Amino acid sequence: MPNKRSGVRERKTSVPKDLALIVDRTDDLQGFQIIRARVAERTVEFGTLRPLRHGKPIEGELVSLRPRKDAPFVYDVKTELPDTRRPTSDGPAQVASPEYRKGWDAIWGGGSPATGGARPN
Repeated sequence: MPNKRSGVRERKTSVPKDLALIVDRTDDLQGFQIIRARVAERTVEFGTLRPLRHGKPIEGELVSLRPRKDAPFVYDVKTELPDTRRPTSDGPAQVASPEYRKGWDAIWGGGSPATGGARPN
């Protein structure tokens, strides 16, 4: 858009885009191994890019790629759907609530033989 005072065109400031570089095919030849530079987070990560398949779950982010004219195998990355997976915790899930433990103790007795609790048969 020309500036009315100087007649000089103003540059549009664009949001920096994430970049992806295709490194190799996956072992099953169904996807690509990529290196992705996340500009906003200033991180570089390795990943696998696979096409969507009907009836298959989405693992990770859903992205679209736009090839760069000046560099083959380099793409601008747009995140269409963020990763919805929840991080896992360390160790197994806790399935014994305090109520469950009270019921267990009421039926089987609490404690160990060393502390005067129930003894095995």
